[in-house]
Amino acid sequence: VQLQASGGGLVQPGGSLRLSCAASGGTFGSYTPAWFRQAPGKEREFVAAIKRGNLDRYYADSVKGRFTVSRDNAKNTLYLQMNSLKPQDTAVYYCAASRLGLITSEIRRQNNYHYWGQGTLVTVSS
Repeated sequence: VQLQASGGGLVQPGGSLRLSCAASGGTFGSYTPAWFRQAPGKEREFVAAIKRGNLDRYYADSVKGRFTVSRDNAKNTLYLQMNSLKPQDTAVYYCAASRLGLITSEIRRQNNYHYWGQGTLVTVSS
C-alpha cells in the first residue's frame, strides 16, 4: 500500500490543522493505521492510531484531548484533526500502516509498521 500525507503548514499557537493520509493499493480497513511525528533533533514518536477490528483509538499522552484520529473508509483516507496546537507540536508528521492487527502493547512501536508516507511538515509559531 502507498500512503500520501498532506495538510501540513504554518499555524499560530492555539490554532488547528487537519492532516490527511490517502492510501492506494490497499484499504485502511485491512491495516492498523497510525500517525507518528519527528520534531527537529528528536527521534520519531507515536502520535495516534486506530486499532484494526474494534476501531479503538490510541493517543500519545502529549496530544490526548487535543488531537483526534479518524478514518473514512469510502475515501480510504486517514485523518488527524489537531486542535489547540502548541509550538512543541512542530514536527514532520508521518502516516503509517501495519499489516498486523496490533495489540495494545504493540500499537505505539514504529517497528511494527510496514508502510510509511513521505511526511508533512507542521510548524506552530507566532
